[in-house]
Amino acid sequence: MMEIWVEIRWDPSPITEEWVEELTRRVLRAMNLEEAQVSVSVVGDDEMARLNGRYLGRPWTTNVMAFSQMEGEAGSLSPNLLGDVVICGDTCLREAEEAGMDFRERFLELLVHGILHLLGRDHEGDEKERNSMEKEEEMIVSKVHEDWLRTPENDPHFPR
Repeated sequence: MMEIWVEIRWDPSPITEEWVEELTRRVLRAMNLEEAQVSVSVVGDDEMARLNGRYLGRPWTTNVMAFSQMEGEAGSLSPNLLGDVVICGDTCLREAEEAGMDFRERFLELLVHGILHLLGRDHEGDEKERNSMEKEEEMIVSKVHEDWLRTPENDPHFPR
């Protein structure tokens, strides 16, 4: 059974925990991860900079961080527990504005990106890995769009 925990620690937030949960459910379904367990947190620049500095030694904000529970010795204890995705709402908003896109659309891209990191995908290696991850992201985002369009009652919340 899919389990999703959401916490929004970013104020004011244009999205709700319910919306993030539904979006995450659709992303996991598009990835055929029906039994996955994942947490998603939405934070502001200050908290993201603290996390990035503490865990990656980069004391500045970033758009998304992923803390995989699938790696190391503990990874086999609960194989469905993917880990934690942390998305910076402030950075997401800036990136969306800079790209001329809707905040929710950029949020979807960052959520997919973070979940792929939980699964061990990487883009900081060689160009082949980066291209492969980008293609996978695009495919998943497209599947989520198709899924959302099949259920018009959700259209007001559709990431555009």
